[in-house]
Amino acid sequence: MSSAPIIGFGQQPCGFFPKRFLVAKLQTARRLQSELGGEIVFFYHDSDHDPRETQTILRHRKTNEPAQLNFAFDNKIQRKFSPLFLKRVASGWQSKTELQLPNYVERHCVEVFKAMSAQNVADFCLAMYRRMGLLEGIRVVRSSDPAVRQAACDVPEFFVDVPYEGEIVRARFSSGTSTGSLERQERPEGAAEAEAGAPGSFTLHAGGNSFISLPLTTFAKAQVSPTRDTRLVWMQSILHCTHYIAGAGEKAYLHQEEAPDITFVNRDPIDRFDEAYTEIAS
Repeated sequence: MSSAPIIGFGQQPCGFFPKRFLVAKLQTARRLQSELGGEIVFFYHDSDHDPRETQTILRHRKTNEPAQLNFAFDNKIQRKFSPLFLKRVASGWQSKTELQLPNYVERHCVEVFKAMSAQNVADFCLAMYRRMGLLEGIRVVRSSDPAVRQAACDVPEFFVDVPYEGEIVRARFSSGTSTGSLERQERPEGAAEAEAGAPGSFTLHAGGNSFISLPLTTFAKAQVSPTRDTRLVWMQSILHCTHYIAGAGEKAYLHQEEAPDITFVNRDPIDRFDEAYTEIAS
């Protein structure tokens, strides 16, 4: 007898009101579950460090003009380099943002936002998504969870959470070796990263062609998270998906041949996919 389907999808924290493409993935997963049964699993990649991921695009209720809102972070090191689960929300940001929100969303949406009390960006977003009712009946697996990291397979390309100037940052690992679990040659996440990282070092991408090299130190598996190119295999070693909901952007870099046991399904289309979803039942 075959096991029940496991329908997975993945996403970084994507705004304090989630981007509409995340909601489209959720809707696609629920539709697929209604057809096949099984369980839905949300791979919440809160190990990512890019502060642009949490930009929240809202439209003015009177002019319909879009506005980009985002968290304010405790300091510049956190904003640029710390993983999202360690980016602390700056004091006063929530109260200031609450005053702006009536220009963009209904009052009950403001109240939901006001009720949040999480101290870091990833927790804040996840709490919002739960309070909005988007995650009912869905299992959430976080890439920041030490137990998840310990259970994941080894991958040849990865980041490591390491100390830097009083904060924990997510640094790209460069081994300078071709043996063991690191035998596959580096595949860059972006053009700039292709030249990053002297052998035997950690590297922070400081923008453009600028990089900061950190000394190589010992680290544990619980500090490791995957790169974009190794995320699918790393995630699948934990979730064991039978089906995966892929967004349009994901399809460009997912190495589907590395997960032949997964049936990949395109997410359902949605208009204004990169804008915030604010439809909360009052």
